[in-house]
Amino acid sequence: MYVLTLAGSPSQRSRSAVLLDVARDWLQRHGVEVRSYQVRDFPAEDLLHARFDSPLVLELLEQVARADGLVIATPVYKASIAGALKVLLDLLPERALSHKVVLPLATGGSNAHMLAVDYALKPVLAALKAQEMLQGVFAEDSQIAYASAETPAQLAPALEQRLLEALEQFHGALARRPRPIDPELLNERLLKARWSI
Repeated sequence: MYVLTLAGSPSQRSRSAVLLDVARDWLQRHGVEVRSYQVRDFPAEDLLHARFDSPLVLELLEQVARADGLVIATPVYKASIAGALKVLLDLLPERALSHKVVLPLATGGSNAHMLAVDYALKPVLAALKAQEMLQGVFAEDSQIAYASAETPAQLAPALEQRLLEALEQFHGALARRPRPIDPELLNERLLKARWSI
């Protein structure tokens, strides 16, 4: 299994990135190959000018095509997803997420922002034709403690439980995905098949 993680925060330090780090570590411990991207990886000029031919955008498109699933995390700003993340998602082709499982994660100042996942992020992912979009996890900022020199980042127990349950569902959905048949193998099977009318 191969999964991409995409951190939508333009900030160097982000609570949504902490959620993504926990998710990445959990997936790797469960045998999933993970490749991580952050919107900060992409030159602002490429995003603002919608440079579909940017080398980093082309690399992302190639990796999205290869991936079985995506975990996308965003902070909620003014009841919506991070603008840089939206711009980056706009550079993906219309069917970029078809045959993919997607787990959305979001953080915000209070539960009042919880619906941003359903009304701001999920419609964009649906427009990209995500095959299976999981419920997702919303976390209040107060439920996430940044790492310090002495301690690793920490999640409130209730949030950690919800995130682990979502990751279990995501992993299960990845395992259920039908594997595409190699066109050469399919052709060979068709040629060797016995046909009757």
